Amino acid sequence: MISNHDRSGWVGASDTAKVMGNWNTETFRAFWSEKLGYRVNNFRNTAMIAGTYYEHRILDAMRVKERDRQIKKPELRLRVNLDGETKKKIVEVKTYGKDTFKVSAAYWQQAQAEMFAAKKPLEIAAYRLLPEDYDNFYSPIDKDRLSVFPVEYDEAWVEEKYLPRLRILADCLKHRRFPTMEEI
Repeated sequence: MISNHDRSGWVGASDTAKVMGNWNTETFRAFWSEKLGYRVNNFRNTAMIAGTYYEHRILDAMRVKERDRQIKKPELRLRVNLDGETKKKIVEVKTYGKDTFKVSAAYWQQAQAEMFAAKKPLEIAAYRLLPEDYDNFYSPIDKDRLSVFPVEYDEAWVEEKYLPRLRILADCLKHRRFPTMEEI
């Protein structure tokens, strides 16, 4: 787990959905205030805390030894934190409480940013948490509740859609200003 939780000055892979969304909203302005260092987001809920506690144990169950590598691309102000990886792939851990897991648009976009930074394929390791797992973050990992979802890299999307927006945001961070949709 990454110990420095200061998210200012950098755009992370988990921010990709915001990068790709509407920049003219109050939600985006609050997000961008955090990136500029004007605001700190300390929001945590039980699901987020559980995901953090289970992440390394899920990687252990998958025999993924390398973890928590951070990749920085300063020219893009991109900072990507990888949950786990092998020589051949990235393993992004997601926990969920519903009956089924779906690779959402936000997860897919996050995966694209991670693959761009690490230059290797990615799979999402989705682990279903039961109600009792939220009461005891040290419950044993049940491999029957673990599913793996490979995500295919979309170079065209990264090059044509994501990177142009990220470059605008990197310039905005450099000049400490708010971006507008008109810049796209």
